[in-house]
Amino acid sequence: MTGSHKEKTITRRRAIAVTGGTVAAGGLAAAGYQAAFADDTTTTATATADASASASASSTGGAQCVLMSSVTEGPYYLDGALVRKDITEGKSGVPLTLRITVQDTTDSCAPVAGAAVEIWHCDAWGYYSGYTTANPGGSAPAESEDGSTADDQTYLRGYQVANANGVVKFETIFPGWYTPRTCHIHVKVHTGGEKEDGTYEGGTVNFTGQLFFDDDIAAEIFTLEPYSKHSGSYTELADDMVYEDNGAAGGLLTLKAVHKKDPSKGYKGSIVLGIDPDAENTGAGSGGGTPPSGSPGDAPTGTPPSDAPTDSASPSASTSS
Repeated sequence: MTGSHKEKTITRRRAIAVTGGTVAAGGLAAAGYQAAFADDTTTTATATADASASASASSTGGAQCVLMSSVTEGPYYLDGALVRKDITEGKSGVPLTLRITVQDTTDSCAPVAGAAVEIWHCDAWGYYSGYTTANPGGSAPAESEDGSTADDQTYLRGYQVANANGVVKFETIFPGWYTPRTCHIHVKVHTGGEKEDGTYEGGTVNFTGQLFFDDDIAAEIFTLEPYSKHSGSYTELADDMVYEDNGAAGGLLTLKAVHKKDPSKGYKGSIVLGIDPDAENTGAGSGGGTPPSGSPGDAPTGTPPSDAPTDSASPSASTSS
């Protein structure tokens, strides 16, 4: 790794990995954990009022709704993800319930009902479905050891369509890590398309970004099975090539343990994404992150499927992001 990236041997499994590219992150401070996890039947009027209140809260030092900046989608994106709430597809790991609220920053932070939110991330050992020959770095069990044997798997990928409050909910697992990235989840927000044949077709991509996890929580998670079977170097948030160390504005999730004394019971994570639903943003921006240097074993390797999209948006976008 470069001088700005600290190499650490995982004994307590600290930070993690997920792909990306480079970030230009302007952000959106989350409107609040309690609001984000409110019951889905909350009225649109209430949600709009809450969003408007968060937009004006800056005058009193509170959270404010801000347009999120985009990052490159990374090398592990695949088209055709399924519309589904539970994306685990049998993968083992610490449960994660993820709530994402989509707001229109051009219209008083009103909820974007009908927005299609797409996420994808690696499994507990750093493997992505569709790219199972890519080495996550360090020492990890073979991806096939947990029953996933082919690159046509679709685990840990999926869409949900936002309700009247602009909210989607996913049931997944806490991501693992791979060299040289910190722990993260990829996200895209689409509008104007429709559900078709089990997936989401057409429309416009309005936002492409990444969601991040607190280092201390990640450290605790990675002491647990099956995460602890993956050993090696990791990258903390402050040293990640994508995360800009700016909290919720840069995609940092608000996390709450389901059981305070037992992290294996899972976490709830929430964030608010501010988008411009009239703009197209495919994450094709360049950025300042340079993949850390190191031995060939420090970065993911392997050949993506022949039909996988490539990311040529930036010279720095590679299989290490």
